[in-house]
Amino acid sequence: MKVLVTGSKGTLGAPLVGELKRRGSEVWGLDIQHHPDANYVRADISHYRQLERIFEIGFDYVYHLAAEFGRLNSDDYYESVWTTNVIGTRNILELQKKLGFKMIFASSSEIYGENNGDILHEGLSLQKPPVFQNEYAMTKWINEAQIIEMERRYNTKTVRCRFFNAYGPGEYYHRYRSVVCLFCYSALKDIPYQVYEGYSRPFMYIDDFIPTLANVMDNFKPGEVYNIAGTEIRTVEELSDIVLRCAGRDDSIVKYIPEDKHNVISKHPDITKARRDLKHNPTVRLEEGVPATLEWMKSIYK
Repeated sequence: MKVLVTGSKGTLGAPLVGELKRRGSEVWGLDIQHHPDANYVRADISHYRQLERIFEIGFDYVYHLAAEFGRLNSDDYYESVWTTNVIGTRNILELQKKLGFKMIFASSSEIYGENNGDILHEGLSLQKPPVFQNEYAMTKWINEAQIIEMERRYNTKTVRCRFFNAYGPGEYYHRYRSVVCLFCYSALKDIPYQVYEGYSRPFMYIDDFIPTLANVMDNFKPGEVYNIAGTEIRTVEELSDIVLRCAGRDDSIVKYIPEDKHNVISKHPDITKARRDLKHNPTVRLEEGVPATLEWMKSIYK
């Protein structure tokens, strides 16, 4: 197969490119960074004319991962989040309408919002309108609506995958990154950080995640939606304790806070469909994944 990965230089895109190549696909990458790599094009997905040239190659599948990520990022750079996520995805959909490739879309657990569902199954977002806590979540919800409308009007073929708290080596630190990345970097550098009490998440190590994402192409079901998450539901306090212990720190650098008004309290996804269709089988616990992440960070940030 000939495959394009947008966001191919990102935390998830880079290992996905490697996995797809190992499986024998001809893989092209697209990102906003400059790189000399073969089969790579620099383009801003929010500019349609920049996208046209790479799509002249002709792809069987497109993994659309390119996006602005995160709640704090969507507060500080809201114009970039809306332009990249909404206009950018609309551009990809326009090309899909014209060219007919199949798409795997990187959605987010954020689309559920504060949904008050004990277990987050894929149909919940249509049964109970979510209350969004941030603008990043809004853009991902709109992306799914854009995809559904294109499927209805033009019979495009897309699978939506909702990612839950993937972490691991390859995620470079900045203040808008995932909670695992932030805690690990802060612990290594002895930087104070905040922990919100009572919040729980299904953490998923990247080595459990990438094979599942690659499997979507092997068992492509147009119109399907999948929660892709770990089975290990842990509190943010537990995560912090594991990071501190592995980094050899105590919690004197931690400030415990009772509530984050801009974030969902708990996320307990149903991953039955991903297990059935995508052979999703997460096994790596935080006690294994956090040390591996810390060791990788030590090699990067000596």
